Amino acid sequence: MNVYAESSAVLAWLLGEETGHSVRDVLQHADLVLASDLTLVECDRVLIRAVTSGDIDEAAAADRRAHLTAATRHWHLWRVSPDIVDRARRPFPAEPIRTLDSIHLASALAVRSAVPGVEILSLDDRIRRAAKQLGFRVQPCRSRSRPADG
Repeated sequence: MNVYAESSAVLAWLLGEETGHSVRDVLQHADLVLASDLTLVECDRVLIRAVTSGDIDEAAAADRRAHLTAATRHWHLWRVSPDIVDRARRPFPAEPIRTLDSIHLASALAVRSAVPGVEILSLDDRIRRAAKQLGFRVQPCRSRSRPADG
């Protein structure tokens, strides 16, 4: 299985949330993990917010960043290219789609053009719904989805 890892799933895994276990299983069993630069930006921003709000200390954030960096050494990262931006600017199924979600969906479409059969790993209900309407299989299969941080 090849998966495009969207931020909500990566964050659940990275932050040790209950739903992160199913995400970890998908990541461990994937033949190929692909993600957008946007996923890394969103993960770093959530860690910065968590430190700023006092939810975690800087040492814990640094540990999580190191964990993410180690994992992404084995992932294929996609740049947010002009083609992805152009696609993100157009309508998607299940509108309204938020801005960053549109970039993830456009990135997943770009990935699918190079990696047929890629599945989307997401816990965000909006992304999952739109992805299914775009013909993607969505992982984890039996997850309790949740809205992503905005």
